[in-house]
Amino acid sequence: MIAELFVFTGLLLIGFIAGQVLEYRHLRSIRHREQRLGPILTFAKRFPANQQHQQAPHLVTGCVVISVDYFKRFVAMLYLLIGGRVKPYESLLERGRREALLRMKEQALALNANLIVNVKIETAAISKGATAQQIGCVEVLAYGTALRDPNLTS
Repeated sequence: MIAELFVFTGLLLIGFIAGQVLEYRHLRSIRHREQRLGPILTFAKRFPANQQHQQAPHLVTGCVVISVDYFKRFVAMLYLLIGGRVKPYESLLERGRREALLRMKEQALALNANLIVNVKIETAAISKGATAQQIGCVEVLAYGTALRDPNLTS
């Protein structure tokens, strides 16, 4: 009985450490790509200030689905009992938004665009199970209109 408890605790610890390492690597990758794609400007406004652009506008999208691990879910349940901000889900959504924006910028870069206007971000929870009370994954979609502005240097 005690040996089984040690095995269970060990596996939980390994899962927690592996999740932390993977999340750290993903955040490091995001920071590196944000620096590389920094010259591509994004704006929430509908029309660019300068109406001149050298190419036809293109719709660009970036989509990511990130799963909620059991440790974040457990801590989130504690926050739901106590009240207050649900910090584990905040970090999950932040990573999802940043990743979706980066994927959208990479698509714009492939089109030789240096400006994205009318940027919108949509978030959807993908429920786990038939009861739809537990969140299994979070989908984040970023989309906008990619343009090439000749006055911007990239």
